[in-house]
Amino acid sequence: MLDTHTILWFFSAHPNLSTVAQNLIENETHEKLISIASVWEMAIKQNQKKLNLGKSAAKYVEEKLEFPDFQLLTIDLQHLELISSLESYHRDPFHRLLISQAIAEDITLISKDKAFDLYPVKRIW
Repeated sequence: MLDTHTILWFFSAHPNLSTVAQNLIENETHEKLISIASVWEMAIKQNQKKLNLGKSAAKYVEEKLEFPDFQLLTIDLQHLELISSLESYHRDPFHRLLISQAIAEDITLISKDKAFDLYPVKRIW
């Protein structure tokens, strides 16, 4: 699963994206998940004028989901249930949701955020 900054950096060829992350994402044999939480985060940042995608966050991600190896990960009750039991190492609500999704679905996060390492998730950068 790609963290929000990972999505944005990959599709804009941003130099802050690690080579490891770029190679994993470019590998078409790997399924890439975009959490609906990331779309929500982008939409909020757009509304706050902190992010300009040239289109709505929903349209932006919809275009990315046209790639055959990208899929949307929705939020379900199990993900939300896990949030209530997470330690408060990370206070960002979007990241807490990504963490709970990664735990519940047993998936790897591609993120530069080292705070994820405080939780029982696998993070690659």
